[in-house]
Amino acid sequence: MRSSFLRDIIWKRLRGNRLAMVGGAIVLAMFVLAAVAPLTGHDPGGIDITRALQAPSWQHPLGTDDLGRDVLTRILYGARISLLVGFVAVGIATAIGIILGALAGFYGRWVDATLMRFVDIMLCFPTFFLILAVIAFLEPSIWNIMIIIGLTGWMGVARLVRAEFLSLRERDFVQAARTLGATDRRIIFRHILPNALSPVLVSATLGVAGAILTESALSFLGIGVQPPTASWGNMLIVGKQTLGTAWWLSAFPGLAILITVLGYNLLGEGIRDALDPRLKE
Repeated sequence: MRSSFLRDIIWKRLRGNRLAMVGGAIVLAMFVLAAVAPLTGHDPGGIDITRALQAPSWQHPLGTDDLGRDVLTRILYGARISLLVGFVAVGIATAIGIILGALAGFYGRWVDATLMRFVDIMLCFPTFFLILAVIAFLEPSIWNIMIIIGLTGWMGVARLVRAEFLSLRERDFVQAARTLGATDRRIIFRHILPNALSPVLVSATLGVAGAILTESALSFLGIGVQPPTASWGNMLIVGKQTLGTAWWLSAFPGLAILITVLGYNLLGEGIRDALDPRLKE
């Protein structure tokens, strides 16, 4: 009953936040558009030089690129890549952050000191340049990008989870579980972790936006998702080369990145406000 009551309160707060609802609508729309990409009737990799660099029209609502490929179709297929990279990368980062943060916060002492010093070392490296350095030694592919972004983005989650565990491990319900003979694993995953996931949810939502931006930047630099696979980042490369004659090749992929990142940021901020216990009804 109590958990249902809390969910009702959180949903009421979230529903009352107009910007959060706008963000949620954008996120949902991106999923729908990515799902219906095949319905455009165009092949995202279909080359037709006779249709190269056509301006937006009824047949090609967002125009065509330098190889005659439909820009709208490629943007929709690119949404699939961006969403896949965002969720897989954030999933990897969240899993690592939760495990290390939980261990540091629950056991404390030398475990906490060792893990947190490792976090500090990782934070000393600029994340984007660290990703560039790693990718330079690997084959640029979507799977490598997702794994690398995930492996370099867990530090913030680890700190959040550690802070929550330090606060919760001395609570009465944890002491009661210890008295009843519960194992450390059960206490961590059954009793403490469910109560420590609120900031993680917010961080993960905002992290998807960051992962999408990182993938787009890597693809724009030519070391991310490789052609002919459609990606918003590698679409911008073509747009940069034809900026003076075909503005739509830069405008529409850039707008897709802007709207998607904005949607996740608005939704993440709304979730954070809804989960904040200091807010009053």
